[in-house]
Amino acid sequence: MNVNWSSFRFFHNLRRERQQFAVIGLGRFGRAVCSSLQRLGYEVLGTDINEKLVDQVLSQHMVSHAMQLDSTEPSALKEAGIFELDTVIVAIGNYLEESIITTLNLKEAGVPHVVAKSSSEVHGKLLRRVGADHVVFPEYEAGCALARSLTKPSILEQFDLDPNHSIVEILVPEEFDGNTIMELELRQRYGLNLLAIGRNDNFEINPDPTKRLHKGLVMVVIGSNQDIERLPI
Repeated sequence: MNVNWSSFRFFHNLRRERQQFAVIGLGRFGRAVCSSLQRLGYEVLGTDINEKLVDQVLSQHMVSHAMQLDSTEPSALKEAGIFELDTVIVAIGNYLEESIITTLNLKEAGVPHVVAKSSSEVHGKLLRRVGADHVVFPEYEAGCALARSLTKPSILEQFDLDPNHSIVEILVPEEFDGNTIMELELRQRYGLNLLAIGRNDNFEINPDPTKRLHKGLVMVVIGSNQDIERLPI
């Protein structure tokens, strides 16, 4: 999910109903998640045990609501209504015990989707053991994104579905300029499926196979990372 969700333009147009999120832990990572979700138009509840951090996100309008609470206490989470939400992000990456207990509290209460920040491989394994649905490693993922941007500048955004498969938003390669989608035979030649083409925020989903591609357009494709690497980008 290294994803930088806030800048993945194709998904802006596919956003479904107005969804509510809670972010537990308002350090740098938590604040970044809050502000990104808020900019996308979602309602965000931010919480932290540190009152100063709670006041900061409120004063900077990073969240819809914020409150001070101890997330290791199930009663505090319940009273705040966090157990009623579909998605909760646990952003307490540097405090192992608090991170794990909070994740366990959320899953035992039946929260459907818990995303947890991990500070190490061992931390990530423990988070999965207590039920985290998705574990993120922000520093590792930021490093990978930087490497991609330096070596593959045609890849505008990349959303990792799992360690081996991704959805990528790329500029139409020079070698594809002037060809129709049918002529490119992306599935046969590269093992990739074309989801959409477009420019800026205007995308055509499942485009007509007779549509011609030109430099400057953006393609959104899905497939294995190994196949994506074979594209002439």
